[in-house]
Amino acid sequence: MSRIVLAATPIGSSRDATENLRDLLGQADVVAAEDTRTLRQLLRRIGVHPTGHVVSYHEHNERERAVELVERAQAGATVAVVTDAGMPSVSDPGFRVAAAAQEAGVRVSALPGPSAVLTALAVSGFPSDRFCFEGFVARKAGERRRAFAELADERRTMVFFESPHRIAATLADMAEAFGPERLVAVCRELTKPYEEVRRGGLGEVAAWAADGVRGEITVVVAGADPARRSVTAADVAPEVLAAVADGTRLKDAAAEVAVRHGLAKRDVYEAALAAR
Repeated sequence: MSRIVLAATPIGSSRDATENLRDLLGQADVVAAEDTRTLRQLLRRIGVHPTGHVVSYHEHNERERAVELVERAQAGATVAVVTDAGMPSVSDPGFRVAAAAQEAGVRVSALPGPSAVLTALAVSGFPSDRFCFEGFVARKAGERRRAFAELADERRTMVFFESPHRIAATLADMAEAFGPERLVAVCRELTKPYEEVRRGGLGEVAAWAADGVRGEITVVVAGADPARRSVTAADVAPEVLAAVADGTRLKDAAAEVAVRHGLAKRDVYEAALAAR
């Protein structure tokens, strides 16, 4: 039966590979992998020998390859799409081929399995009845801080992906935007032998991360207290004036404070002028 199958792969332990995954990888006409080397390592560990054609499918060729994969499915092939770990399309390639297949009338199905998002959420101990997945944190400091400022009042539990070499800076920025007492769980190397979950206030956990953290990381942050009041431009005007007193130009100080709190620069500037 022609179809596109988005298949979840283990996020750590290869023992989490399901029998359905083994069957699919061994029998699919085409296996599209984010990294073919990583796929072949998994295949060796789980003892599967693919009979179909293995091709690459990653962020750099996703748009073109999606068309090819849909065409193969339209011709009668079963096409398996896998990423290095977890479910395709969740901050990984997979979205484009699923969308293209749906538009072409090709059946799309998913083979469920391991997910770093849900695993971290489960072990964090934070409310899971309502949560949001924010994907990978922005690499640039300014963009990252603006994003966190916009999320400061988010009441749902938040889940992020982050790299080990940026986690310390990210947690420090979260502590500034959300407050040092906001609870966070840094989940490292999930399902692997050295799995670790570090839970505590953002200020405390940021200090721990400053010494260096290794491995694959998923960050879970508790939602804002419902009693938290949204910050207004008038609220932050004293911060702007304090910066001006230290020698910063009013315009520059207003822009910096606005970014920090996720507010409009013009509103903060005018509020500071009024408070002078």
